[in-house]
Amino acid sequence: MSKDFSEDNHIPFWISFTTYLGYGVLMLMGYIREMFRQVFPSKKRSTEKGYAPLLRDFDDFYTRRLYYRIRDCWNRPINTRPAAHIGVMERTSDDYNITFKMTGKTIPCINLSSYNYLGFAENPPYVLDAVKNSIKKFGVASCSPKSEFGYTAPLRKLEQLTAEFVGKESALVIGMGFATNSTTLPLIAGKGSLIISDNLNHASLVAGSRGGAARIKVFQHNNFRQLENIVKKSIWEGQPRTHTPWSRILIIVEGIYSMEGEIINLSEIVAIKKKYGCLLFVDEAHSIGAIGKTGRGVCEYRNVDPKDVDVLMGTYTKSFGSIGGYVAASKELIDMLRANTGGSLYATSLAPATAQQAVSALEVIMGRDGSNLGKKAISNIAENARFFRAGLVKLGLTVYGDDASPVIPALLYNPAKMPAFSRECMKRGLAVVVVGYPATPLIESRVRFCISAGHTREDLVTALEIVKEVSEIVMIRYEGDIPDESATKKSAKEKKTQ
Repeated sequence: MSKDFSEDNHIPFWISFTTYLGYGVLMLMGYIREMFRQVFPSKKRSTEKGYAPLLRDFDDFYTRRLYYRIRDCWNRPINTRPAAHIGVMERTSDDYNITFKMTGKTIPCINLSSYNYLGFAENPPYVLDAVKNSIKKFGVASCSPKSEFGYTAPLRKLEQLTAEFVGKESALVIGMGFATNSTTLPLIAGKGSLIISDNLNHASLVAGSRGGAARIKVFQHNNFRQLENIVKKSIWEGQPRTHTPWSRILIIVEGIYSMEGEIINLSEIVAIKKKYGCLLFVDEAHSIGAIGKTGRGVCEYRNVDPKDVDVLMGTYTKSFGSIGGYVAASKELIDMLRANTGGSLYATSLAPATAQQAVSALEVIMGRDGSNLGKKAISNIAENARFFRAGLVKLGLTVYGDDASPVIPALLYNPAKMPAFSRECMKRGLAVVVVGYPATPLIESRVRFCISAGHTREDLVTALEIVKEVSEIVMIRYEGDIPDESATKKSAKEKKTQ
């Protein structure tokens, strides 16, 4: 079994020591080079006279001396749709990754790096035809906010269908997932409110929480006892100085934590929310469409009534192959957000074609296209996620998260292993994403595999073979060889017959 992030993930001393040592060597060499840079400044890499530096102090140092050394592992351009197989455009650099030159070659890869959970990037005919027709009828852009002339028929239908799908009275669609959180949270929890946020919540949730006048408290990830203690203490003490009761207490969590591959235990959060009369906001960016028997996300997966969650947020960028995000809640709350949030009032609304893409994807998932394509995709992603995760565990990799999660992180630890793993996989035709500090704890660098319903069993077997080869080169099989269960049972049976 893979490790639950909520458990005590003890990192062996030798791995911790060598990882810190690796960072120490990188920092030391970086500061030595900084000394030479001060003595022999380079005109090409100096800030022009009259301009302020883009970054200062440690941020500048970290970017130039650590990040740029391995920048080729990110932002790789592709010349295909982000489907199960992609074409990565080859790049080279003559100045240590400050700039890149295209070679004109394309590297065919199995794609384990995109959030194409249900495979809608493959453009099934039903979806593609509907999108084409919407472009012919409505054009390629709305050219206006919804509050003026930007409320097209596909967008209106998308809001109605989204609310129905997630089990809420009403929904509001905003053109960007990040902006959905950052522009609505300041209105949901304003002055006199308290936000209690999981310490691993996404940056958009952090930005939205800080963007308003609400006070913020943080609880350790998945520590529900600490969460309850914070809620009780906050109710008892009231607001700072005045000690008047909070106007509202809002708990914010995610459905799937994409860096940990973990599905939140929503029933425990709901129990605390009900017990103390709090409000609950759940970000389902990675869980909606991807988990649950009918793809309805973490509420369905954890057998929680959507009515017990006050605000459900999600995006169309993962399971639906489109862009934008939504908040779904009571009609009263959504009407207030529609009339006041900047993401709806001032930003250009979702383009008709992208709204239609999400509408058609929802119709496929709900079976309203007359086929079982949606049901099959939901079944495929569940099977693929379990198969690939089990394969990584058998290889001896340290794997985090839940079996049903389509995001599967495996620990690399040492900073030098991030570029090594990424580059070696790319050489063998496997596109992966590696993640390190500050997106993860300093010594918990990792590779994050994203599984899709569009992957065939052959794709995943090939990917596991590549991962096995690369993991031996990079030496990340920290758990050792895990015996194959079927082989073990067969061996025991043979001994018994003898």
